[in-house]
Amino acid sequence: MAGLLLARCGVRVLVLEKHGDFLRDFRGDTIHPSTLQILHELGLMDEFQKIGFSKVARAQLEDSQGKRVTVVDLASLKHPYPFIAMAPQWDFLNLLAEAAAKEPSFELRLNCEADELLFNQEQVIGVRYRSAAGQGEAFARLTIAADGRWSKMREQAELPVRDAKVPIDVWWFRVSGTHRVAESLLPAFGPKRVYALIPRRGYVQAARLLLKGQDGILRQRGIEKFRAEFREDVPALAQGIEKLELEDLKLLEVRVNLASRWWRRGFLGIGDAVHAMSPAGGVGVNLAVQDAVCAARLLATPLATGHITDRDVAAVQRRRYLPTITIQSIQRIMHRGLRRILEQDTSLTLPAMVGTVLERVPWLSRIPARLLGVGLLRERPPQAARR
Repeated sequence: MAGLLLARCGVRVLVLEKHGDFLRDFRGDTIHPSTLQILHELGLMDEFQKIGFSKVARAQLEDSQGKRVTVVDLASLKHPYPFIAMAPQWDFLNLLAEAAAKEPSFELRLNCEADELLFNQEQVIGVRYRSAAGQGEAFARLTIAADGRWSKMREQAELPVRDAKVPIDVWWFRVSGTHRVAESLLPAFGPKRVYALIPRRGYVQAARLLLKGQDGILRQRGIEKFRAEFREDVPALAQGIEKLELEDLKLLEVRVNLASRWWRRGFLGIGDAVHAMSPAGGVGVNLAVQDAVCAARLLATPLATGHITDRDVAAVQRRRYLPTITIQSIQRIMHRGLRRILEQDTSLTLPAMVGTVLERVPWLSRIPARLLGVGLLRERPPQAARR
């Protein structure tokens, strides 16, 4: 996203991608209203519509009387796209790459892994990378690291980072068959078990939440025990796991952290590279997109003119820091509730009084919808990048 926007503003951009394509299972597929609005402003919504996504406009929980109560209501937002689009992330990334490829100043190199930052005294001046052709070097006025929660570039830039305690991990796995996602999303539950189900083309990407440290313990029980629990908890997909094996359960070690500084001279980190997010709420990709849009808007002119300063780069963190810590605070609250379910076998229900209040004062459900779906600050692409 950052490369696309900067290239549209006339900045020469090189993107290094260590894989040969974007096709990876078990990535976040929740494209929120904030990102949909950005796609609209970039003139890419017609292409995005061709992906064939499903929509989720509400999240509901049951109260103690068994009544469904809307706790997050995106449909009530005054927004041109009041829903979450459940779209495969590789399709989303291909869309951005194809749009960027139309810009003469943009280059994407696949199968090129950035290995090492290059320095001139205290300033980052580029990267050394590996490809099928061997090692290479790329020099730049600014190096942007978006290499994820285990960022090597952040470590080499010596950006201080603080990890938060996270009580959960996730098993990702693939279930054969189809699963209809309604406008209202209700997770699947069992005794001390919580599932999320994301529809794909011909199969379902499923997640089961675990307490930290449970991975090895649950694997020792064997695959038949897991299958039996899944059949009990999600009977509609019972036939789809008959061929599932233990090695098909991919562990995601949930990590939440925050770098106190996102930049140094010649270098900027964005997305999970400087603030790893939990999958709770599905906000990670959308927060990263907002970082990218903010970076492009603030840095396009300084980069194009060749007069970029530390103050320019630091401005990205100054703007994006508060939205980041706000969302991470919400995720920590969600973690506490999920931990209680997984530890104490409590049902995820609302007190009847809370359900009554939410029914009588429906605008309360717009508050989490606004924070998770739109964000604390609206980021708009630079004018030159809009179509």
